[in-house]
Amino acid sequence: MHLKVRPDAVLVQAVIAGALSFAHLHDLAEAAGQDGWKAWAYPISVDLLLVAAWRRLRLLRDAGEPTRSAWTWFAVALAASLGANVATAGLLDLNAVPAWLRILVAGWPALAFLGGTLLVHNPADEPAAAPDSEHGHHQADVPDAAPEPVQEPDPEPAVSEIPAADPTPALLPLASPTPAVAVPDALLAYGRKVADEHRARTGHPIDTDTLRARLGVPAPMAHAIAAQLV
Repeated sequence: MHLKVRPDAVLVQAVIAGALSFAHLHDLAEAAGQDGWKAWAYPISVDLLLVAAWRRLRLLRDAGEPTRSAWTWFAVALAASLGANVATAGLLDLNAVPAWLRILVAGWPALAFLGGTLLVHNPADEPAAAPDSEHGHHQADVPDAAPEPVQEPDPEPAVSEIPAADPTPALLPLASPTPAVAVPDALLAYGRKVADEHRARTGHPIDTDTLRARLGVPAPMAHAIAAQLV
């Protein structure tokens, strides 16, 4: 079985363009005083930063994170590559490179090292963890979200075992027709709900001590609420 290999036009074009850009960067670095292996290292540095920035840009965009940093370093690497291509097109005398261009070429390694380090060690998942924990903390502090009542064992003594001469604490605040403490409507509605649940579960009206424990309010407030539940 014979396989027929067909060259990919896009891949061939990419190889040609990369080779030309590589040669232009090498020629510019060599003209700026970077001879030997250093002139060959400059094109590799520029192209690697360009690829790393593009890869980081795609990862941040897929994760929904800000892409400003990746775009910045991509633009820096693209400007270095494009600038070398334009400079070697006859617009610059490579035999008399200006001082500012020599400074830029000499400072490129430090700039590329900084950009590569920031692109590699820039975490994309840490900022997403803080809002979750903060949201959970606020949810726990919301006063309206009352915790589920704990199923406390509520003894149900027989009617014959209850002493007739011992009045329950719940009857004490009922003698006052008007509560001495002002009760908010929302707290009164919640207290009525707790009392109804207690009656449905035990078959008996809720006493003041149990109501105070369930609502977590002071004794005078519990008496005022109990007085309005009858």
